[in-house]
Amino acid sequence: MMDDRGIALITTNLPGLACRRGKVRDVYDLGDRLLLVASDRISAFDWVLPTGIPDKGRVLTGISAFWFDRLGVEHHLISTEIDDAGLDLTPELHDRLYGRSMIVKKLAVVPFECVVRGYLSGSGWKEYRKSGTVCGVRLPEGLVESSQVEPIFTPATKAEVGHDENVPFEMMAESIGTELAERIRTLSLSIYAQAAAHADSVGLILADTKFEFGTLPDSKEIVLIDEVLTPDSSRYWPKDLYEPGGPQPSFDKQFVRDWLEHDSGWDKVSEPPPLPNDVVSRTRVKYLQAYQRLLNRSFPWI
Repeated sequence: MMDDRGIALITTNLPGLACRRGKVRDVYDLGDRLLLVASDRISAFDWVLPTGIPDKGRVLTGISAFWFDRLGVEHHLISTEIDDAGLDLTPELHDRLYGRSMIVKKLAVVPFECVVRGYLSGSGWKEYRKSGTVCGVRLPEGLVESSQVEPIFTPATKAEVGHDENVPFEMMAESIGTELAERIRTLSLSIYAQAAAHADSVGLILADTKFEFGTLPDSKEIVLIDEVLTPDSSRYWPKDLYEPGGPQPSFDKQFVRDWLEHDSGWDKVSEPPPLPNDVVSRTRVKYLQAYQRLLNRSFPWI
C-alpha cells in the first residue's frame, strides 16, 4: 500500500457515482448499499476547515468498526474492506480509500441525534447554568462544569447546516412515536453504559456521546448507524487528570477549537483560516492516542 502518512485526504471523487458530502464523510450510493468514506476533514464552529488532520478518517473508521463488533447490537456495517465495494479503482485511489471506507446497509434514518450525557459539559453545561436543566431534564442544584451525573438521554434535531438543536424527549416521541422513541432511549443508555465501562478500563472517561439509528424497511428493528463512539462523536477525558469545576483535556479537536477561538483572529463569519502545523500535529496525536487506548493496539499506519 502507498505510504501517505502526513498527507490529509480532504475530498474524494469516484467516477460514475453520485456523492453526498457531509462535514467529514463522502457518501456514495452503490445501489442496495452505501459506501461511507471518512475523509480527514475537520470542522469547528459550524465550518469545515481548509486544513485536514492526516489519518483522522482512518482513526474514525477503525474505532467505529471496533465498537460495532464489540457492542452486540444490530448495526449497519457490512465491511471495512474497500475491495468488497465491487468498484474498479486505480491503485492510487484504492490506497487512498483503504482503511477509511465502510460499506453499509441502506436504512431509513431516524431524524434525531441520540445524545447520552454522563457528565455536565458543552451545551448541557451552558443550559444547566441558565435553568438547572438539560433538554428539560431537571438536575440537582450545585453542580459544576464537568460534574458527573446519572446518565441522561437528551435528543437533538439533526441539522444539515449549523448546530444540532437540543429538544425535549417528548418532542422526539411526538415525531417518531412514543414506543420507538422509548426503545431508542433505552438502547442508547445501554450502549453508553457498555462503552463507559470499557473506557474506564483503559483509563478514559466517556463524558458524553451521540448515536444515530435507522430502521430496516418493513421492520421495527432498530439499527445503529453512522460512526459510533469516536472522538468526533464523543468526549473522552483522561481519568487520571479528571477534576470537576472546569473544562477537561480531551482526545478530540480541542487544540483546533482553542486556536480558532483565542489565537487565530478569526471572526467566525468569514472563511476560516488554515491551521498552523503545530495545531495539526497536536490534534493528530490526540486522535491517534484515542485509537491506541480504546483498541489497545498501535495505529497500523505508523
